[in-house]
Amino acid sequence: METLEQNIVLGTGTYRYEPLADWAKLPPGWTLGEVPSVAIDARDRVYVFNRGERPLIVFDREGNVLDSWGEDLFSKPHGLHIGPDQTIYCTDEGTHTVTRCTLDGRVLLRIGTPDQPSPRMSNRPFNRCTHTALAPNGDIYVSDGYGNAAIHKYDPDGRYLMSWGTCGSGPGEFNLPHKIACDDDGWVYVVDRENHRVQVFDGNGRYETQWNNLHRPGGMCMVGRTDPLFFLGELPPHLAHNRDYPNLGPRISIVQNGRLVGRLDSHEGAGNGLGQFTSPHGLAVDSHGDLYVGQVTRSTWPLLFPGRPLPEQPTMLKKLRRLPEA
Repeated sequence: METLEQNIVLGTGTYRYEPLADWAKLPPGWTLGEVPSVAIDARDRVYVFNRGERPLIVFDREGNVLDSWGEDLFSKPHGLHIGPDQTIYCTDEGTHTVTRCTLDGRVLLRIGTPDQPSPRMSNRPFNRCTHTALAPNGDIYVSDGYGNAAIHKYDPDGRYLMSWGTCGSGPGEFNLPHKIACDDDGWVYVVDRENHRVQVFDGNGRYETQWNNLHRPGGMCMVGRTDPLFFLGELPPHLAHNRDYPNLGPRISIVQNGRLVGRLDSHEGAGNGLGQFTSPHGLAVDSHGDLYVGQVTRSTWPLLFPGRPLPEQPTMLKKLRRLPEA
């Protein structure tokens, strides 16, 4: 049985969650690296893209390991997306590729040439790409953020169609496009992390609007494809003079139609505890409404707590159980 901490509840009102302790039951000798992305399939199996020895680990809802794969495919995992046909798109920052696989790891399509990045800031695909999303007609959108400032569009067979974006802070410009989603109306939502916003485009890259009042949004999960709800993981301050400022993150904000409808703050500030966050980088929600949070704690810890040693067991993956409305 999953154990939980009765005294910790994150969020209020409609969106209340209870963190579960020791959810991921790894076999002896297995370790979990940083978890930049999580995805859920139609059977509520949990796919955890991590920077450990087994890049893709599959769990059931109770945290039991069902499968693992990807050792020969990925070098620095970053983004996951499961399409309506239940194939999974794995965006690997390290090899500069997007790989479409069956849910048991058989490769169906690879976009990009492994280990051959485009020139930095050329805005040609790819240089340290970050995430992938699918349009209703199957077109593929890829955010290309760590070495570029662009979104690239492909047809369902992986043929290149177009790109848009450049480095900057104006409409349609990006400062680390980090996660991406597409709804049934064809709107493309891009987490523009270091511009502290989400930008919204039509399917051909025309700027429509943006959501502000976010702090370094990194993770994004879209729930529902019509009038969707968005879970946005906000990263903490990372500069010496503001790392201890309150009310900036790490936290998870819940947004619909650009309006904040809920928020999960880290319990008693950032940290490695059960109800705390360091870096909500990858988010996924299952059919029960439970929330899975992947973190890059190893990278974030020295920014949050300079001089303090990394915890012996840094928390990279959390499950939060959805509670009835209070």
